[in-house]
Amino acid sequence: MTPGPTPVPPEVLLAQAQPMIHHRTPKFSEILAKASEDLKYIFSTKNDVLTFACSGTGVMESAVVNLFSAGDKVIVCSNGKFGQRFDQLAAAYGLNAISLEYDWDTVVEPADIARELKANPDIKGVLVVQSETSTGVLNDVKAIGEIVKDHQAVLVVDSITGVGAVELRTDDWHLDVVMTGSQKGLMLPPGLACVSVSDKAWAAVEKSTLPKFYFSWTKGRKALAKSTTPFTPPVSLIIGLGEALTMMREEGLEDIIKRHSKLALATRLGAEAMGLKLFAPANGRGSAVTPVWVPENIDGKELVKKMSAKYGITIAGGQEHLAGKIFRIGHLGYFDQFDILTTLAGLEMCLTEMGYGFEAGSGVRAAEEVFMGLK
Repeated sequence: MTPGPTPVPPEVLLAQAQPMIHHRTPKFSEILAKASEDLKYIFSTKNDVLTFACSGTGVMESAVVNLFSAGDKVIVCSNGKFGQRFDQLAAAYGLNAISLEYDWDTVVEPADIARELKANPDIKGVLVVQSETSTGVLNDVKAIGEIVKDHQAVLVVDSITGVGAVELRTDDWHLDVVMTGSQKGLMLPPGLACVSVSDKAWAAVEKSTLPKFYFSWTKGRKALAKSTTPFTPPVSLIIGLGEALTMMREEGLEDIIKRHSKLALATRLGAEAMGLKLFAPANGRGSAVTPVWVPENIDGKELVKKMSAKYGITIAGGQEHLAGKIFRIGHLGYFDQFDILTTLAGLEMCLTEMGYGFEAGSGVRAAEEVFMGLK
């Protein structure tokens, strides 16, 4: 029950267990071509979606090296650990970053971006996280897209825990670059990362002088046009991706988003019914992960350990300064209502054993009411 790696469907595991095939064959090219088209559907884009053998951080780095040159001025929005990572990547490659930093329990303010773009017409990019994995905060990238679309800057969106879990309309919202990782809403093991690139972003690629080789989007685009990859791909993961995307198409993108929304609501109301306080603000709660404040006099790190060791339920703790202060329940990808009910039941028993007082069964009951359409 973490926000990644997430559970992998049996159909995907079986697909990955097929005998190995060579990556320079018509069979693999057919699998890759279909997966690439299905990714466009999941990303809600007509643009090419490139796939790399790496984690989400790798594709974040690829965005920096393909879009910018040393000294370029960019806006980096940070209200969590992965906004910070964009800041670190900008620093590593010598970008001139205007850092918009926020408390981790608040949303990025689009008006701040508009102000900086007006004051700095030479800004080349805006980097923001849509669904912040570390905090569950959902930033309004639709509003940000409306602001950035008429500026020369490219809008780079980390939607690593957003794609396949929350509403995301890449083209309609004017999002130039959007990325995700395989171990999130795509329901795969870690090891793949995907990125969509708009025409505006491709124009920036042509001007970029930062060094790149393996992560070259140009190489990836040329290879994809021939239904192949520039370097040896993780064949089994690509095959699994094809199966996962087939499952997602069958469910339908709108129904996937509705399912995640219901899972998130049940988790939130279940936690609140137990007297627990939610971490993310009411105006910025996503459907990928629910972070919850650890009650007073409860050891947050011990809570996470006990949930795993005694009840076989893996939840995530807080990161950085929130370690031991919050816990996070993930519900993106291959989850259904009984995963949430089981987790809340285990959480109730665990907290009771640790001395936290509340009405037993209140959390599970609140979640059941959501799933039965009573809330």
